Amino acid sequence: MQNYIGLTLIGLGIGFIAFGILGIYRFKNFYPRILVASKVDTVGFITIMIGVMVKHGLSYFSLKVFLIMILTLIINPLITHSIARSAFNSGYKIKKE
Repeated sequence: MQNYIGLTLIGLGIGFIAFGILGIYRFKNFYPRILVASKVDTVGFITIMIGVMVKHGLSYFSLKVFLIMILTLIINPLITHSIARSAFNSGYKIKKE
């Protein structure tokens, strides 16, 4: 049962990333795209990692996956913010249509 729940969570994370990639193309400007990409990346990765932890059970491997997951939760928004801020500071403007 634990294996099926883990595989379901991994499949859900992959599906979320796939639909998120399609959602990125919906937006035409840089700033909304980077926001959506950041959310899709973070939530999809976290869902996949939770699925891997459930599949492998409570072990040293799951602890390492959990620590990687925590680092991703901290670092990913910071990286996205720095990319968007550098684009803004360099004078990148949104094209008005």
